Amino acid sequence: MLLLVPSEKTKAAMTRQSGRLQKPSENAPGQKSIVSKQINRNKVQPLLKLQCEKNQLILKGIVSLARPSPLPPLGWGSSEDVWVKMVGKEQSYRHSEGFTQKHPTLKPRMRSILLDWLIEVSGAYTLHRQTFYLAQDYFDRFMLTQNNVEKNMLQLIGITCLFIASKMEEACPPKLSQMVHITAWTYHDEEILQMELLVLKALRWNLCPETAVSWLKLYFQLASMNANSDLLEPQFPRDLYVQMTRLLDLCILSMNSLDFQYRVLAASVLCHFLQQETVEKVSGLSRDVLQPCLNWMAPFVESVGRLGRATPEDFASMKEERHNIQTHTDYLTMLDDASNKEVIGEFLTPPSSTEKQ
Repeated sequence: MLLLVPSEKTKAAMTRQSGRLQKPSENAPGQKSIVSKQINRNKVQPLLKLQCEKNQLILKGIVSLARPSPLPPLGWGSSEDVWVKMVGKEQSYRHSEGFTQKHPTLKPRMRSILLDWLIEVSGAYTLHRQTFYLAQDYFDRFMLTQNNVEKNMLQLIGITCLFIASKMEEACPPKLSQMVHITAWTYHDEEILQMELLVLKALRWNLCPETAVSWLKLYFQLASMNANSDLLEPQFPRDLYVQMTRLLDLCILSMNSLDFQYRVLAASVLCHFLQQETVEKVSGLSRDVLQPCLNWMAPFVESVGRLGRATPEDFASMKEERHNIQTHTDYLTMLDDASNKEVIGEFLTPPSSTEKQ
């Protein structure tokens, strides 16, 4: 870190400026204090009023998007309030594919390669799916705050985002030395720590988004629950959830996935496994909102379908959690296949209800 030390000339100028500012208060200290307080009060009150009005408008907009809440009654809180806060994060945690315009030397393919590598690293360290999706969110949002990032910095930014995400999500996150090792010692400890501070400052420490995979898990849970079920106790078929996450993994590698909100992306994935009417009910999203994403996702569905069913990994030490552990497959080949069809425009519709599992 560079410390900027003022020169003697600057110090003198600052002293003269300080003297000019203090001089009126020496002539009439009492009067200055009263007038100053009155001016400040007159300024603060309109500003506070405007800020309150702005907050109310934002809240009204979020509430209109969030209602009605599909969440069941909760014993530990208001389902309406919880739903409004979850949807509100979609407005405040902003991501967009437009960040490529800020980095002319970067190509969408570079992001895909980086995220594919992060999935592989997550699998190697048996990290949770949520950990990878947090890292993906941090990376995309961080890049949106920067300009002219060079491609040789992407791996450092990516592994740093995964390092932060693992500390947020994992009970036993990988050590810093392990993160250095996984990059084949391309970067040193200090470089990752310095980048960590840059990322945290750029994100303003807002590290708790509702990720695409957390929306998918919630929707599937709501669709699988019965009337007396507890929302926090998993009810869904775990093998089918693994099939869904593979499709979501593939989609998130595409830069164009950032055109859609995470909750829309997750609901569209679910539409290819459950009846669309059910998905609309548990997500609170209409057919018109989902259809553009469904059209875009169709080539990815076909690409995933060619590989057949995904086989859940057997993690002996975490059998109950194995569906939540991030796994890796040949996503880049699948992405190339889907991207070619996306360019050609061979869109498919979701399968009929009788064809779904």
